[in-house]
Parts: sequence; structure tokens; C-alpha cells
Amino acid sequence: MTEAAILSRLSEARGAFPGLVTGEGQPWHYLDTAATAQKPRAVIDAMARALGEDYATVHRGVYARSAEMTLAYEAARRRVAEFLGGKEDEIVFTRGATEAINLVAATWGAANIGAGDRILLSTLEHHSNIVPWQMLAERVGAHIDVCPLTDDHRIDLDAAEAMLTERHKLVAFGHVSNVLGSVLDAQRAAALAHAVGAKLLLDGCQAAPRLTLDIAALDCDFYVFSAHKLYGPTGIGALWARSEILDGMPPYQGGGAMIDRVTFEKTTYAPAPQRFEAGTPAITEAIALHAAIDFVDGLGLDAIHARESELVTQLRDELGAMNDVTIFGPAGSAGIVSFAMDGVHPHDLGTILDEANVAIRAGHHCAQPLMDHLGVPATARASFGLYSDESDIEALLAGIARTRRIFA
Repeated sequence: MTEAAILSRLSEARGAFPGLVTGEGQPWHYLDTAATAQKPRAVIDAMARALGEDYATVHRGVYARSAEMTLAYEAARRRVAEFLGGKEDEIVFTRGATEAINLVAATWGAANIGAGDRILLSTLEHHSNIVPWQMLAERVGAHIDVCPLTDDHRIDLDAAEAMLTERHKLVAFGHVSNVLGSVLDAQRAAALAHAVGAKLLLDGCQAAPRLTLDIAALDCDFYVFSAHKLYGPTGIGALWARSEILDGMPPYQGGGAMIDRVTFEKTTYAPAPQRFEAGTPAITEAIALHAAIDFVDGLGLDAIHARESELVTQLRDELGAMNDVTIFGPAGSAGIVSFAMDGVHPHDLGTILDEANVAIRAGHHCAQPLMDHLGVPATARASFGLYSDESDIEALLAGIARTRRIFA
């Protein structure tokens, strides 16, 4: 497909997102996709059908509609597995990436990390990939090491190689930084972790909506992502883990659906992944996630990433020409541009931009250790989605110019 054809398809896709228009019918320049993506009509309709005429419980009813809903729910699991390049029985549905990481920490981590063991994180991690490991380390007496960043704000894998020892049981890195957009060399990270006998967990929240994923090629041991950043609904995400690892992990929560047999004397548990999905699952959300993956795959992640990269380059060039703006992150960032304006707090910039129907994120982005490293309390972040185009950049730049005049 030609570049012109790709641009045409992505431009048409923009019309599938009802949230990109204000209540007054004006364009809403949404540049906060890294926080949560807008939802296409196909996802909204799929969830509405699942909540309405198709609705029933799963895994329990013997009536026809329950059986049909069970098939649809498990089809969503297969779709996630296909999307990642894994197997169906390696996918655990969670409430999101945060719960997925907590699940790994509370089950695999509790069983495999003990006093004196070490966990390697990086400076750019989201709080969700820091706090669960801190809680585990405090509980069992383990230690956390922090891998520094390179000068262009990537995880420094040379430093990681020097830091890793046989005491390290886990390396947990962001695949794509939610602040800097920097992309991890995941294959090298996996090789370094495995060389000392450690497992590798990748936080794929920002990668899943932008990069074509192949779990086998990445060679990680755990992979997590959230549906709402992948143009799907909130309240659901997924954990992928190697089947042999999942099989050895104890349950995360107790309740219905995760059991084999319950007596007051002893309970036995269902095999993975059902063992980790206690209670009535997020049925409608899983079906909507299936629709979101179909929508994204229909456009092509390679095309989406290429388009977002063009917009990142354009915005970085425009901001780089301003002597009162500092840009953070590498030039090859994936869909995200973080910056700071001299003399203007990001919250003030965000408020002024909102008056012109431009939505950016302003704050620490759940990455306070990274803010400390960058030497700023907060940044302004513009993040693109498959629906973004040059008009969003033009509106942002006009808002920055207006902000400059206001603060002059």
C-alpha cells in the first residue's frame, strides 16, 4: 500500500471516533492518547451489544446465550494471544497492566524472590512498575537496583549489563516510556536478564498501541498491557506469561471460577489461566477489547507507528526551533513528545491549551523518579494516536504561542 493510501485510510479512521468532537461540534485536538485512547465506534457498538441483546454470564450457564457469550469471551482471549504472538492458555485477563504487574509480584514474585535477592528496574519506569516491586521487596527482604538512562533518555543496557548479578531474579522494564517515548531494545534486555538467570517483565502499555509485537522474538517472560490505551475499554488488560511459568504460579485471589473442587477441608484450583481469574470476569470489556484489536489490526500497526513517527518528528522540529522550550526524550520516540516551556508551569500551559480545544497531559505522568532525574517537577506531554494529524500540531503550536504572549 502506498503512503498516500495509508494516510487516506488513517484520515478516514479519524471519523470513527465520536469523542474527537466537542459538544459544540468543533474539532477536539486530543493529544493525550498515552494516558488513554479515544474509542472507535466499532468498540462502542461491540460493548453496547454485549451489554444488551447478547448479555449473559460466562462459564456457568447451561442455556444457549450463556454458552454463546462464553465462546465470545474465550474468542477475545484467543485474539489477544494472536495479537501478541502467544498461545491462548498464556493469556490472563486482568483489570489492566497495573493489576497484571501486581499479580506477578504477589504470585511468582512471592514464590521466587526472597531475602537478599535483587530486582532491577530503570529510572524511567511508571509507578505501576515500581511500587509493586517495592512492596514485595519490603515484605521479603529483597533489594531494588535502578538502571540509569543514556544521555538521550533510553534505558542504559550497557549499565544494566554491568549491574546484573546472579542475585537478580527479575528485570522489569518499560517497553516504551510513557513520558519519553523511548523504545527499549527488548531482545538485548532479555538476553542480559537470562544470562544471569533472571526473568524479564515488560510493561507494554505504550508499545501495544504502536508496535507490532512478537512475544517469541522479544524473548521476555512476562508481558502486560491495558486495553484502554489500545483504543479499547477501561477495566481490562492482559498478562502474558510463559505457560511453564504460569503453571507454577499460585493463585492470586480466591473465589468462584478459579477453583477445581472446594471443600472445607481443602480446595484445589483450576489450571492457568482460569486460576488467576477469580469471580465474574470483565465479560463485555473483553469483547470490546477484541473489537479494538480488530480495528487496529485492520489499519496496521506498522502504518500507525509510521504515521505517529512522522508527527513526532514534525512536532519535535517545531519545538526545537523555540529557544524557550526544552524537549525530553530521544528523536526516535514512539508517539510521545514531552517538553517544558521556560517560565510556564505545564499545568498553566495545559489550562490555556484547553481553552482552544487542545488536550495535553501536564504533570509527572506517574513517573516521579524520572522527573527528579530530569530536574523538573513536571512536563507537558503531547501524545499521538492513529487519529492524530497535522491539524492537532497546528492547534498545539498556536496555543503555545498564545501562552507565550500571556506570560510575556
